[in-house]
Amino acid sequence: MLPEKRSRITDEILEKLPSPCWLLEEHLLEENLEILKNIKDETGVSILLALKGFSFWHSFPMVRLYLDGCCASGLWEAKLAEEEFGKEVHTYSPAFKEEEIDEIAAISHHLVFNSPAQLRRFATRAKTVNPALSLGLRVNPEYSEAPVELYNPCGAFSRLGTLARDFDESTLDWIEGLHFHALCEQDASALEGVLAAFEEKFGRWLKRLKWVNFGGGHHITRADYDREKLILILNNFKKRHPHLKLYLEPGEAVGWQTGPLVATVLDIVENGMPIAILDTSAEAHMPDTIIMPYRAEVRGAGKAAEKPYTYRLGGNTCLAGDVMGDYSFDRPLKIGDKILFEDQMHYTMVKATTFNGIRLPAIALLRRDGSVEILRTFGYEDFKKRLG
Repeated sequence: MLPEKRSRITDEILEKLPSPCWLLEEHLLEENLEILKNIKDETGVSILLALKGFSFWHSFPMVRLYLDGCCASGLWEAKLAEEEFGKEVHTYSPAFKEEEIDEIAAISHHLVFNSPAQLRRFATRAKTVNPALSLGLRVNPEYSEAPVELYNPCGAFSRLGTLARDFDESTLDWIEGLHFHALCEQDASALEGVLAAFEEKFGRWLKRLKWVNFGGGHHITRADYDREKLILILNNFKKRHPHLKLYLEPGEAVGWQTGPLVATVLDIVENGMPIAILDTSAEAHMPDTIIMPYRAEVRGAGKAAEKPYTYRLGGNTCLAGDVMGDYSFDRPLKIGDKILFEDQMHYTMVKATTFNGIRLPAIALLRRDGSVEILRTFGYEDFKKRLG
């Protein structure tokens, strides 16, 4: 849980915000970036921002002071990286579309293919568009300690990455690097296991390459993450392969615990227990709490029955299962109370929907000097225009 003493959100600040609202605390983002900078300084690796997890582009002026670029999952993320970040753009997709490949190649520095077939189909064309482009192939080390199978890219029948048995030696004539991604919110010990499998299956080809991308899922900024072990793992790999440039591409670690989703109690109903209906939605605004699933922490609240007053917190949609969970509070909730769901900067804005016509949360920034900037509010036209 985010230590509340680190947050600078006051009641006065909450009064200034529309509801619901994502609020990024700039000083907390800077703390994460300082941690990542230390990893870079100690190892010489390059760290990219994974836009799939954190695309809050208003924060990019700060982020680009620390990180080396962005990794994109396709054309639109690549364009966002080029337009708003302005450093390296590394693009990977499970499959590229022919009508997009030229534009992607033109704005990317690294282009990573998922299969030898896609590599053969687009490599010459991409290099013609951008001769300086470095091509790579995503590989599957067939080892992962991912805690949930839904997020396991190395699981049975995975479509992500090329297996060692399908790796054609002639592929090395086209590529300069390999990419793997096998972690999900995990510590350095999980990387250690993946890396051993990767070197066992693909190590014999590394001498002919220029770079390796270790992907994302590294929870580097989590308080209990073993950063010293990560530094040791990276430096030992570099000793074994001194000619290779190394990349990490965390997204969640950048946005980890940097701000809440602020919501408001709209009504309280009784059905076996008190149920507070909020102006936000787990289904529409915090989908990973349902998909992964996990329980979002609520500032000042405890588990059910831990404190005197227990409520079920529910979303404002028709989905029966649009429920955040049961939480207890020191005092009774009342209509108009603010509820702060912690750690909602990553994998929320990038996944949010307008299901049921529910309003998207506003986006705000709490600056280091204590000022609040409302960056975006959403209205009916945002809902209407995305449907036609």
